[in-house]
Amino acid sequence: MDEANIRKYAKLMRELELTGLEITEGDTVVRLERGAVPAAAPVRTVPLPETPAKEPAGDVIRSPMVGVFYAAPAENAAPYVAVGDRVKAGDTLCIIEAMKLMNEITAEKDGVIAEVCAGNGQVVEYGTALFRMEG
Repeated sequence: MDEANIRKYAKLMRELELTGLEITEGDTVVRLERGAVPAAAPVRTVPLPETPAKEPAGDVIRSPMVGVFYAAPAENAAPYVAVGDRVKAGDTLCIIEAMKLMNEITAEKDGVIAEVCAGNGQVVEYGTALFRMEG
């Protein structure tokens, strides 16, 4: 089968919104497949601030690795910390799962949790803000 015929069948597939087509010519069988075409999402533009965003007040605890953030030790358990909780150095703040290993992230100093910056089950990158602590 030549390229012109393949292009003709591909065009027919698009027109009829087919995801697969099998053509037999003599002893030659050609199968064409395509993935579903996703619907176009509306595009919304957001103006960028003219000045760079300032780092929030307080100490920001950042992820030391790439992984999945877990706020609690188990799915139905209470989170390790919440906004307003007073923590001491060494207290567990969360878990980051990386390569099937559960890594406890602990407070480096005493303070109060002012903000939880990551969502439970969220994939975090190295340096992603996890918590903001104050004094």
